Amino acid sequence: MELFNITCLGKPLRLEGSLAGWQALYWDNQLVSQLAASADNDGEKVHTFQLTANDQIITVDVSSSLSWQPFNIDYKVAVDGEVVESGSRNEKDIERQQPEVKPQAKQKFSLIGLASLGLKLFKSAKVIKVVLAGASVAAYSWLFSWQFALALIACLVVHEYGHIRAMKYFGMKTKGIYLIPFMGGLALSDEKINTRWQDVVISIMGPTFGLFMSLAALVAYWVTGNVFFAGLATFNALLNLFNLLPILPLDGGHILKSISFSMNSVAGLIACIAGAVVGVYVSYAFGLALLGFLLLIGSAEIIFEWKYRHHSHLLPLSRYGQIFSTVWYFSTVAALVGVIIYFATKGDEMLALPLLILQS
Repeated sequence: MELFNITCLGKPLRLEGSLAGWQALYWDNQLVSQLAASADNDGEKVHTFQLTANDQIITVDVSSSLSWQPFNIDYKVAVDGEVVESGSRNEKDIERQQPEVKPQAKQKFSLIGLASLGLKLFKSAKVIKVVLAGASVAAYSWLFSWQFALALIACLVVHEYGHIRAMKYFGMKTKGIYLIPFMGGLALSDEKINTRWQDVVISIMGPTFGLFMSLAALVAYWVTGNVFFAGLATFNALLNLFNLLPILPLDGGHILKSISFSMNSVAGLIACIAGAVVGVYVSYAFGLALLGFLLLIGSAEIIFEWKYRHHSHLLPLSRYGQIFSTVWYFSTVAALVGVIIYFATKGDEMLALPLLILQS
C-alpha cells in the first residue's frame, strides 16, 4: 500500500509498504531503495539513495517511523544531511488518497479498440442500467406479480444505495446501481478501497439501509394497518439477512474477511473457509444453485486473499475497529431477525414464512 507520496527535488517521491515489513521507495516512478520483509514491521526504517546533478552526487535519506495499529507514520526527508520535508499521516489520510495509476501506452487503431469504444459509449448513455432494470421487473413479474416485482426492486435499490452512500462518504467515484435479473443488484465504483474499514463500511451499509427500510415499513404498518407494509418489512429483512451470511462474495463475507484478516492471515483463512462451509450447507439444504455459483467466486477470492496476504495494500482494522465492526454486524443481524419474529407472531402464514426459513 502507498504510505506517502510527496515531492522531492521537483519529482514525486513515493513510499510503499506492507504488513510483512516490505518497503519500496520510488523517486520519479523509479525504484531507488527497497527493504525486504521482516518480522519487525513496525518502528523506524531508513532508505538511502544517491542522485547525480550537475556532476555532483546528492545523497537522499528518507526515514519513517511506522505504527500499523492504530496506523500512523511520521516521515522525514533529508538531502545531504539537511531536512527538506517532514510530516505524518494517519488512517483518514490513507482512506482519502488516490492510488497511483501507471501510464498506459496509446493503442493503435483496431477493431477490438473500436468495439471497446462502442461499449464505453453504450455504457455512458446509461442504456445498460435501463435495460437491466426493465429486464429485472419483467423477470420478477413473470415469477410472481408486477406488484411484488416493484416492491422487490425497491428493496434492492435501497440496499445498493446504502453501498453507494458509503462509497461517496469515502470520496470514491461511483458508476451507480445495476439491477441484474434473478441475481439482485450491484453498486459499482471507479476506484479501489485503501483500508479494511472502508470494506466493512461499504459492505454493511447496504444491509443497514435495508434495515432502515424495514423499520419504515413497520411504522407504516402501525399507522395504516395495511398488510402490504408488513410483507414488505418482513421479506426485505430476510433479503438483507441473506446478504449478511458470512459467505464470500456476499456482504457478510466481506465483513468477516476484513475483520479476520486484520487479526492475522491464519485467522482470516480459517474464518473464510468456515464461512464457505456454511455456504455449502445452506446451498445444499435449500437447493440454492445460485448460491453455489457465488461460492465458486468466493472461493477464488479466498485463494487470492491468502496468496497475496503479505503484499496487501489494504490498511488493517485496529483493535477498536475490529470490535466496533463485529458489534455493528451482530446488531444489524439481531435487528433484522427481530423484524421477522415480530411479524411472524401476527398469525398470518405468509408473514411467518421468513421465520420458518430461518428455523429450518
